[in-house]
Amino acid sequence: MTSPNESRNFYGRIKGKALRPAQRRYLDEDLAALQPQGVSRDENPARDPVDPARFFGDARPLWLEVGFGGGEHLVHQCQTHPERGYIGCEPYINGVAMALGKIRREDVRNLRIHPWDVRDLFDVLPDRCLSGAFLLYPDPWPKARHHRRRFVTPEYLEPLARVMRADAVLHVATDIPDYVRQTMEEVPPAGFECLTPTPEDWAQPWEGWFSTRYEQKALREGRSPHYLRFRRKG
Repeated sequence: MTSPNESRNFYGRIKGKALRPAQRRYLDEDLAALQPQGVSRDENPARDPVDPARFFGDARPLWLEVGFGGGEHLVHQCQTHPERGYIGCEPYINGVAMALGKIRREDVRNLRIHPWDVRDLFDVLPDRCLSGAFLLYPDPWPKARHHRRRFVTPEYLEPLARVMRADAVLHVATDIPDYVRQTMEEVPPAGFECLTPTPEDWAQPWEGWFSTRYEQKALREGRSPHYLRFRRKG
């Protein structure tokens, strides 16, 4: 597993309850082969740029999911679009183990997993290489003093914008109204055009949406999902 970057703060949860034996086996047997070459700091401490074609052996369109949780949406995307290559970044090792189980059962071949901070990926990707990105039910950091830890801040959005192609779309889903507020305020200045400017737009899932376990929990607890999309400007 990739080691944390000691010079960069990371505040999210990285481990939960004890892993089941099968989950430990997935980590031991499957994870190394699925990690994208040249992204981890152990493998590439100098942070040299990488060629994304190395990830899958060809120049297929590359998509990113930030914080994929248990991997259900990510695996569904891979199955729906086998012509694409996907990278999922997730520091929560329990979620990584769950996703690896799904990947093994479904025999998914067009996916790479970075089990740590997405900023490691941003460090080494070339400009304008991503064809799309997903940020689904990210950690809300509800306390006002923690809002700077949210993904929708310049620390994350500016490098994300750099690696997204012109017209590539960032998809954001959240059940937290204040996360919607900050997303609407922070994403456009980073170089994006908002495609969902009204509350009526936010209520409509985008085409091909696959509901996640986090969304189902939000619905059970009476919270409303919001769906936002932003196009990278040319």
